[in-house]
This record gives sequence, C-alpha cells and structure tokens, in this order.
Amino acid sequence: MLGSEDLVRGVLRDLESSELDERHKALLRFVDRVNGDSPRITAQDMKPLYAAGWDDEAIYFAVTVCSLFNFYNRWIDATGVHALSDEAHREGGKRTAAHGYVRS
Repeated sequence: MLGSEDLVRGVLRDLESSELDERHKALLRFVDRVNGDSPRITAQDMKPLYAAGWDDEAIYFAVTVCSLFNFYNRWIDATGVHALSDEAHREGGKRTAAHGYVRS
C-alpha cells in the first residue's frame, strides 16, 4: 500500500478518509499541528503518537522533516526558484524509493 500514487492522492485529498493506516494518520495529524500551530504543542500532543507506537526518535525526525520543508519552501519562494513539474517529482520519488536519499 505505501508507495501507491492513489494512496498519496487520497491522503492529500482527505487524510481522515484515506486508506492510510491509523498509525501513520496519527503521525500526519501531528505533523499538521507542527506545521500550523507549533508554539502550542505540549506533552499532551505526544500521547496519541506514543499510543500509535511512535517513539521519541520518530517524533523528532517528523518534526525535523516538517521544519526543513518549511525552510526550503520559504527559501525557494523568496529566491524565485521555479517549482519542479509533477513528472520531475514522480521521477525523483522513484529514484529515492529505489536508492534512498544518499547519492553515490
């Protein structure tokens, strides 16, 4: 199921009605909170993540990835870098799925 373009489209359209499993939905709900309401995150916000099986390291990585994407998006917007085409994103996703983030 993970790796399916239909799944990604469903999540982007509506997380709650998507076919994504509840564990990952919990993480994405939290990431949405990081993205839009980070100053008000408390220890209470971690409870659903722990209940779903996520640990502190996974939560740390989720916060870090969300934060970096925010930085990159704002940098790109402010410097006028042009967005990649949908096809370029698809190809990049295939490359990353096959080889990971490290290029040799």
